[in-house]
Amino acid sequence: MNPVTSPAPAGADENSAYRRAISLDIREVTRRLNASLGGTLVSALAGSSDSKSSHKWAKANGPRPRQESVTRLNFAYQQWQRVAEAEGEDVARMWFIGANPRLDYDTPVNGIRVGNFQQVAAAATALVEDSFNG
Repeated sequence: MNPVTSPAPAGADENSAYRRAISLDIREVTRRLNASLGGTLVSALAGSSDSKSSHKWAKANGPRPRQESVTRLNFAYQQWQRVAEAEGEDVARMWFIGANPRLDYDTPVNGIRVGNFQQVAAAATALVEDSFNG
């Protein structure tokens, strides 16, 4: 598995999404992602083999995810905000689970799981800026 590192925000919308994500407790980030993507996908993108992990992390008295999972969850939430604000929640949901040519036809969920943050952020930027083919 690739090492997990925090991506550096590049654009204005990325900075805004980054600030909002880090201002929330990880339990709230997880609750919001669970509501948007479903617990199974959230657990998968966080790198957990237990499909119910994200539901446990979201509980006030639940276990805290490992730091690598926290990094993935925060990054996923940032990308969710960017895509959902620009294209709507339905498109954002499909973007997360769909084969993406910018990711060699892998999904953003899997890209986040394996730590390909720069590629996933670039794919989100391409969609948000309507430069997907350019």
